[in-house]
Amino acid sequence: MLELRDASVIYPGRDGADGVEAVRATSLTFERGSLTVLLGPSGAGKSSLLRTLNGLVPLTRGTVSFDDEGEIRGAAGWRRHRRRTAMVFQHHQLIGRLAVLRNVMIGRLGYHSTWRSLWPLPAEDKRIALAALERVGLEDFALRRVDSLSGGQQQRVGIARALAQAPEIVLADEPVASLDPATAGRVLDLLRGICREDGITAVVSLHQVERARDFADRIVGISDGAVVFDGTPGQLTDGHLRRIYGSAPAAPADRALTDQPPPEEPADQDLKLLMEM
Repeated sequence: MLELRDASVIYPGRDGADGVEAVRATSLTFERGSLTVLLGPSGAGKSSLLRTLNGLVPLTRGTVSFDDEGEIRGAAGWRRHRRRTAMVFQHHQLIGRLAVLRNVMIGRLGYHSTWRSLWPLPAEDKRIALAALERVGLEDFALRRVDSLSGGQQQRVGIARALAQAPEIVLADEPVASLDPATAGRVLDLLRGICREDGITAVVSLHQVERARDFADRIVGISDGAVVFDGTPGQLTDGHLRRIYGSAPAAPADRALTDQPPPEEPADQDLKLLMEM
C-alpha cells in the first residue's frame, strides 16, 4: 500500500510574494492492483500531488510511505522507492534518435551502478525489454527510431519502458492529453489491463471526466490543491463535478512550478529521474 499523509507542497513566491500552496494537507492511500484517477482542471494541483509520490516534487510537509519500508526518507530511501515506481509522462520523454528497444532498456538502468550503465546492458535486460514491448504490441518495432512512430505508439513505448522497470507502482501524468480520443482509449485500456494483471498500484492524473469514469477504479477529485471528492466512478455526481471544476483557482497552482526559474527544463528533470532511479 502506498500512503500519502498530511502532505502539503508550497512553491515559493517571487520578489517577496507569498508562496503558492499547490497541495493542501492531503492524506490518501492507494491499494495494490487498483487504478486511481486524480481528476481536476488544469492547474488544480494534480501533477504536483502525483509527483510527490516519487519525490520528483518534494513535500513541504507530510510523508510518503510504502508497505513494509514505512516512511520514505533520505537519498537512499528515495532511490529504492523510485526503482519500484515507474512513471509515464504526457510528452513521452523518449530519446527520438534512439531505437525503440534502447529507449525501453532505460527502464533497467536503476538495477545497475552508474559505471556499469556506461557499458551495454546484460542480455537478460534486453530480454525483459523485448517482453515489455511484446505486451504493448510493439515487438516488431524494436529496431525502429522512436521519432518515426506515431504519438500513440510512442506512448506505448513509454508504457513498455515503465514495465521493463518491473515496477510495483506506476504513476502516469496526463498520459493521453496529446492523443486523439480513440488512441487515448486504447492507451488507457492497455495501462489498466497491465496494472490489474500484475497487481501494480496505478495513479493517473486526468482532466477528462468521461475517461476517468470509463477507466478508474477510484476517482480522487482535486480543486485548488485540495481533495474535494474520493469515491468510485458511480458515486461521482454532477454536484461533485461542480465542486471539482467550479472552484478551480484563477491562478493555477501547477503553473507556479513553471513560474519559478528552475535550474533545468522540466523535461530534462523528468528524464534525469528515469536515469537516476
